[in-house]
Amino acid sequence: MKLYELPWSTNVERVTLAAAHKGIELEHVTPEDRETLRVVSGQELVPVLEHEGTVVVDSPMILAYLEEIVPDPTIYPGNRAAIEIFIDWFNRVWKVAPNAIAETGEPEPWSAEMQRHLDWFEVLLGDRTFLFGEALSAADFVAFPFLKYAAGRNRADDELFHRVLEEHQSVAGRPALRAWIERMDARPRA
Repeated sequence: MKLYELPWSTNVERVTLAAAHKGIELEHVTPEDRETLRVVSGQELVPVLEHEGTVVVDSPMILAYLEEIVPDPTIYPGNRAAIEIFIDWFNRVWKVAPNAIAETGEPEPWSAEMQRHLDWFEVLLGDRTFLFGEALSAADFVAFPFLKYAAGRNRADDELFHRVLEEHQSVAGRPALRAWIERMDARPRA
């Protein structure tokens, strides 16, 4: 199973976390240019998963594919629809604010929205180990690569979007969020 990736990709990290959880080994392919991605998948974004003639793009779609081919352990414990609604919200709503800051250079009102969202995560994680309870789920794999920047950034990672995530998020005063980030950061990657 090949995973086409680029360094520091948050969307790739979603897949590597889920694959490791499922015990799936990945062959990592870092193309020299995006033309390779276009040839393999018809588009130029990562991640791209290639498996036995099937090509899957978009990290949530790849997670669903991994669940289909290796259903145990599940990454959709309990109410799968609720987890998929969360993933859709995260991708369509949560990511608007940091993307807007990266595109415009203007932090307000977006930075305040990012702080409000972190407060929601703090409340959500206040009485549970993972976002949807005591079981690890696709929701954790989707959110973690973005929220982890609230606890800091590897200085070798100089991506503008990641600098925005670090500068406009903080775990200060959010102990449940900090603990979740530490738990997730300790998880293996495939």
